[in-house]
Amino acid sequence: MSRLFVVATPIGNLSDITLRALETLREVGFIVCEDTRHTRKLLVHYGIDKRVVSFHANSKPAAADAIAGRIADGESAAYVSDAGTPLLSDPGAALVRAVRAAGVPIVPIPGPSSFAAVVSAAGWDGSTIMFEGFLSPKQGRRRKRLAELLARDEAFVLLESPFRIIKTLHDLSDLAPDHQVFIGREMTKAHEEFLVGTPSEIADNLSERPAVKGEFTVLVGHRKKV
Repeated sequence: MSRLFVVATPIGNLSDITLRALETLREVGFIVCEDTRHTRKLLVHYGIDKRVVSFHANSKPAAADAIAGRIADGESAAYVSDAGTPLLSDPGAALVRAVRAAGVPIVPIPGPSSFAAVVSAAGWDGSTIMFEGFLSPKQGRRRKRLAELLARDEAFVLLESPFRIIKTLHDLSDLAPDHQVFIGREMTKAHEEFLVGTPSEIADNLSERPAVKGEFTVLVGHRKKV
């Protein structure tokens, strides 16, 4: 029976891929991904020669239906995001829904996740952590959502780009100046770094640098050390 395998891939270090993920990528008929150029780098690194099909945030519903049709006709496929576990802040949900609607089983192949990585490095001892992902780039919407998250009085994890990380930290400083924040930057990569402190302390640290680079995973805790 044909299947869609949802495959987690490295968030940085290519050695973090699982043996089961490599086996799956080698055995499926084709691979669906966000950016074909990005995914081909992973495939070339492991000597995997497969057809790749792009499915991204701007793909139309017809694209998901077409891929689902190919799988329903008997050709198994794998879906990978640009990094980490698919469907956590990427456009794969529409594809998974289309494939399931076509009567095709969905099989997760778990592995790397920036969410899991930052929680494990933070040493957070709370019982609940909410994954929020990327906030709106618009300040009004971003601050409104941050206020809603803070009102829950639960830890939460954000994803942020180098272009907005300082703005987000300033918003957090205004809304929750005493909260502790733990940030993983460029996790598993050569310049991996972890930062801990209040939002303003970390914003000041980053503002003093010539340039802010890398991808940021942000764990916002309570009014105590994370």
